[in-house]
Amino acid sequence: MAEEKIVEAVAEEKKAPAKKKAAPKKAAAKKEEVKAEAKKFAKATTHDFEVILEPVITEKSMALMQNSNKVTVRVSAKANKTEIKLAFQRLYQVAVTDVKVVNVPSKTTTRGGRYQGTISGFKKAVITVKNGEAIDLFKE
Repeated sequence: MAEEKIVEAVAEEKKAPAKKKAAPKKAAAKKEEVKAEAKKFAKATTHDFEVILEPVITEKSMALMQNSNKVTVRVSAKANKTEIKLAFQRLYQVAVTDVKVVNVPSKTTTRGGRYQGTISGFKKAVITVKNGEAIDLFKE
């Protein structure tokens, strides 16, 4: 009986180091997956900064950002949906699921009742970000 216990103990010792060797391989695989996700999008180019101009900060856009995971930005007048999507993904390193584009018309206004002026029009895009990802527009 004593011999059987010794044989079992030796067998368990042989199994235990094999399990320990497998764990670092899994950890290394996870690190590679994280690196692959980080490299999912290319670096931002100067063209991307020309396409995405600035975020639109309004009560409605902030509510969309918090509730629906949508970001509203002002974009170049010549940009199309594909350019906007690629530029946004490169700049913010997040996956984009949908892009809606709106041309905001210019408006005439009076200043002090006597002077007339115009508020310039622009193109804006409402970009839907993939669930589980977030953007911090107010980084310091």
